[in-house]
Amino acid sequence: LRALPWTLGLLTVSTIIAFLVGSLFGAWLSWPRAPRVVKAVVPLLMTLTAIPYYLLGILMIFFFAIYWPILPAGAAHAYDIVPGLNFEAITNILKHAILPAASLVLASIGFWGLGMRGMMITTMGEDYMKLAEYKGLTDRRMFFRYAIRNALLPQVTGLAIQMAFIVSGSVLVEVIFAYPGVGALLFRAISANDFLLMQGILMFVIVAIGISLLVIDLLYPLIDPRIRYQK
Repeated sequence: LRALPWTLGLLTVSTIIAFLVGSLFGAWLSWPRAPRVVKAVVPLLMTLTAIPYYLLGILMIFFFAIYWPILPAGAAHAYDIVPGLNFEAITNILKHAILPAASLVLASIGFWGLGMRGMMITTMGEDYMKLAEYKGLTDRRMFFRYAIRNALLPQVTGLAIQMAFIVSGSVLVEVIFAYPGVGALLFRAISANDFLLMQGILMFVIVAIGISLLVIDLLYPLIDPRIRYQK
């Protein structure tokens, strides 16, 4: 239980940030009026998608903690800091979370951006979008009111799956940054052949999957009013 808040705080926030930024940027890439400079970012997103979390983490430690020592290389807080709800502790914890969170965000943002771009291109080619254009709706209204809302549904489903497997993606990141989360705890359990601890963590993953899918099912009618659960 002591490791759970660190994992939830780091990975949940970084996943949501990557989802929001990647989805918005992917939608912008699909807009016909988007600048050419923005569309040139697509190869960069594809490159980031191909780079694993742990490799980005190692590169960030080298550049921002060793070559330019502006951020701490690991741990969740300084050893002389007692975690608490005071300003010094909070700022120290946030400073230590920058590098692991940035590695997770950069490795995921390409996935969300390319996925949203593909869904937007598919949605904007649908018949109802052509009908809206023939009726005289502006490109801005078609884009923001109809295209994004319909393209966002598969993204939200992907977010539920990503949140469910958040622990498995955190193992190497937490080990590299010596972050005291569930992923590092699972790594120590595997190294020590602690089967009871491994079973407990896997049970937590199963519960996380169920809760994530339940939350998404409850949010679906808010995103798309056509989806209503009738009695």
